[in-house]
Amino acid sequence: MSGLRAPASGREGGTGSVDAVLRVLLTRRWIVLTVVFVAMVLVMYRLGLWQFHRYQQTNKDNHRISLAVHAPPVAIETLTRPGAKVPESERYRPVTVTGTYDPAHQFVVRRRTNSDGEIGFFLITPLVTSDGKAVLVNRGWVAPNNDDGAAFPALPKTPQGTVTLTGRLQPDETSALSGIRNVSGLPPRQYMLISSREQAANLPEPVLGGYLELVSAKPPLTRADSAQLVAGPDSDSQSTSDEAIVGKGVHLPYAIQWWLFAAMVPVGWGVLLRQDLKDRRKKAAAAKSAAAAPAEPEPVPTEQRS
Repeated sequence: MSGLRAPASGREGGTGSVDAVLRVLLTRRWIVLTVVFVAMVLVMYRLGLWQFHRYQQTNKDNHRISLAVHAPPVAIETLTRPGAKVPESERYRPVTVTGTYDPAHQFVVRRRTNSDGEIGFFLITPLVTSDGKAVLVNRGWVAPNNDDGAAFPALPKTPQGTVTLTGRLQPDETSALSGIRNVSGLPPRQYMLISSREQAANLPEPVLGGYLELVSAKPPLTRADSAQLVAGPDSDSQSTSDEAIVGKGVHLPYAIQWWLFAAMVPVGWGVLLRQDLKDRRKKAAAAKSAAAAPAEPEPVPTEQRS
């Protein structure tokens, strides 16, 4: 038994031993690679967390919007007043208002899309209530002029007499809220944003804060006095006034995707390390074979043969 040698321990052995792995990992190349891989995992994890937080916020917003959309209609003056700012919690609340349209002060809002993605205008007509206040009413989308898309478009007729409107309450548009840059110097009766504060300077009546996004009217609208109504947040359609459904449903898959990428990075690191060790083992074996091979005898000079 004394002629048998015990196998070398893992810490003493060849290129697959713990010592060999540590020697590889402590090389400059693998230190840099490991730092890069760890940074990739941290970045991907944070991106996944960011998308998950957006998913939670979207769910929270959608729940709030759902409650607002399905609330019973209330008189608009119970939620807003002249000069007031409509809180985000009241956005999309169904409201009603009765009055007469003021076509002399109606205007259009540029670069708005309908449910088919076509660019045109929103038609805004003030409605004057019996107590002398004005409400901006977004009557819907109208097509641009065929010859000049920036020219004032052809408008539907304005309903005459007293009407009762039902619609969604919306806060004043701002560049920060809508992402639309407000531009001055536009042609008459053309604007970039729907803003009661901006229009208060143009109307003789005090203007209620925010505006009404028209849903229905009594008496019912006719074809001649109808614009294309703006789709609501509970619709499959989307217009440029509907920011609630942008990105809905995509954040959770993105979060899972980033976390899967983060989980795959250590796997890739391990595969690279395994391949590197395998290559080093092959090189070591080749070097060992070359060292163990017998040396070729030196050739004998011709003079010594005779």
